[in-house]
Amino acid sequence: MPRQMGELIVDHRASPGLPEDFARLVGYDPAQVGEGKIYEVKTLCCSHCGGCAIPNHFRTRERARCLECNNIEGHYICDACDYLRNQPGYVHRPFVQQIDEQLTQIVRMGSPTKLIMP
Repeated sequence: MPRQMGELIVDHRASPGLPEDFARLVGYDPAQVGEGKIYEVKTLCCSHCGGCAIPNHFRTRERARCLECNNIEGHYICDACDYLRNQPGYVHRPFVQQIDEQLTQIVRMGSPTKLIMP
């Protein structure tokens, strides 16, 4: 499985499943999420925000890829991050880098007990 792929599993073996009208409302095929069914689908993870999406197989336009994250084939990025990436003054900061910066900031600030105690 590629690095940016995941999997969503909805298990209704021990439940009544989703009602047909609700399943259609949230984008599921009612035949796949009924009573006793297991629904499995691949997901894509955005390398800029960390969000996960279920690919729409009826989509006709190209999915966005960031060549700065991986200059060989590009990493998948969601439509919202692609919009932000194309704005003037955008600074490229992948999700992993944002997490790293936050953890570094936490380490610099010290432990919570040191911050509370004078």
